[in-house]
Amino acid sequence: MNPTPLPADSPLEPTSKPPPAPTPERQALPSRGAPRAVWAALAALYVLLFPYHPGLRSPNELCRLWQTRALVEYGTLHINQALHDYGKVGDLSVKDGKYYPSKAPLLSFAAVPLYAVLRAVGGGHRHAVPEVPLVFFSRLLLTVLPTLGLLWLVRRYLRASLEPLVADALTVTYGLGSLAFSYSLLFMSHQTTAVLLFASFYALWRCARGEWRERGYVLAGAFAGATVAAEYTGAMGVLGLVLYAVLTFAFQDAPARVRWVRLGRAAGLATLGALPFLVALMAYHQVTFGHPLTSGYKYLNDAGYQPWHLGGFLGIRTPDPRAFALSFFSPLRGLFTLAPFLLLALPGLVLVWRRRGQSSEARALAWLSVALLVGYTYFTSSFSYDSWGWTTGPRHLTGLVPFLLLPAGLFLERQRSTGQGAWALGVAALLCAVSIIATGVATFINYIPDDVSNAVGALALPLLRAGYFPPGVLTFLGLPAGLAGGVMGALLLGTAAWVFVSLARKPGQPWPAAPALGAALAVLLLLGAAHGFTSRHDTADRNAVRFLKSVWLNAPERDVTFWPRGRG
Repeated sequence: MNPTPLPADSPLEPTSKPPPAPTPERQALPSRGAPRAVWAALAALYVLLFPYHPGLRSPNELCRLWQTRALVEYGTLHINQALHDYGKVGDLSVKDGKYYPSKAPLLSFAAVPLYAVLRAVGGGHRHAVPEVPLVFFSRLLLTVLPTLGLLWLVRRYLRASLEPLVADALTVTYGLGSLAFSYSLLFMSHQTTAVLLFASFYALWRCARGEWRERGYVLAGAFAGATVAAEYTGAMGVLGLVLYAVLTFAFQDAPARVRWVRLGRAAGLATLGALPFLVALMAYHQVTFGHPLTSGYKYLNDAGYQPWHLGGFLGIRTPDPRAFALSFFSPLRGLFTLAPFLLLALPGLVLVWRRRGQSSEARALAWLSVALLVGYTYFTSSFSYDSWGWTTGPRHLTGLVPFLLLPAGLFLERQRSTGQGAWALGVAALLCAVSIIATGVATFINYIPDDVSNAVGALALPLLRAGYFPPGVLTFLGLPAGLAGGVMGALLLGTAAWVFVSLARKPGQPWPAAPALGAALAVLLLLGAAHGFTSRHDTADRNAVRFLKSVWLNAPERDVTFWPRGRG
């Protein structure tokens, strides 16, 4: 049962009864979190990096922005004229001779005000907005900044259950060492889905704890509705949140009638918040594809992609062991390969489950954590692995990752508070640091061909060694690519080092113990060898490196202009 605060005029307990003494573990816990320099480094990496190469014609991004152009320039939902004026793109659907993005439409519409402003700044004509600034500002305002806001919510959420240092270190690891980093730097809907899902959960969580008024359910519903309007498969995460919301009432210590009345009111408010987005989405489907429940996946322009989305729900069928194994452990894009710190969430789920007796909300959270992990695992194991495309990691699992942070944090905190097991703490801290390095280096490239053997060892490192550093704001300001890339690399490595040192030492220790350092070094060598052995450097790897060099925006000896004059 949730604790009820005493009224202001309630009598205090007798002073003869002393308050319970804090546990030794809590006495030793540090009270400080991450220094400002760490947050500044994280924000700089988000804002300054711009891994984009126009020669790739990034279909998932440009099909949305071409619809944005069409909405402003021609007042149409279809992009036929945009394809003629600005060039061909992929990821399209076609019905009755009209082309549309095959994606859910939220990001296309969200970019309309931004495009209108850029158009006015550029001169107000049809070709006033070149492609590079359009992609840059669309990412910055619609995927990067919302993710930075999400990190603030994640930090507040984790600090409610974890000591500040662990909460902050995990927030930084999530921000730079997971799919959140990769997909906030792309104008795609995957990280947008994670932002909206967690924002909806955060509102439900605050309401369930009695910290927000009932009107918070309107906000939760709005974020949930926007999730589906951003990405159709986000509906799976929304179903998990519905389960969580229902259980927060079902587990309350109150008469059944009271619980049902409270649930009905909350459901009505959430529906009120979600309705505008769902109605708008169905209206869009009706106009474009002839039925409010028909999406563009039914009319894909490329017939080769249609089998991936037919059958089941949006292509989700029965589990395939190959899809499961590759989604989580592939050296190319396995979730645990690029972000091994998420492995800590597996034993951490046991700790979440043990906490379910603390309150009705904790009990509902335990069920939510299990349901989301099982649901997303089923999804990635049932959807065609070959359809992931040129992506960093298993992109459709992006919405799951923030919900694995609390389990991972509980495991870390338990290792820090026990008197033994310094080696285990060193390994856990090392996994967090390696996640930042591996995901960060892969994100510097962020377009990973699907026939490469290893995203880090066979693609990213060869490109970086050859001087192909990620473009970004520093590049556009005129800094040499090598210097700009060195600054970004230093920020990434420095942040990873802070995370490791902070988590590997026990409370009160100025430096990690020798067993922690030794175990961390052994695991680092093991992981490095694994990346080395799985990097084949064969013909496919060499061809991928060669091709990316040919389209690299700020390739050595190539001039880069952010906003070229004249026709865009």
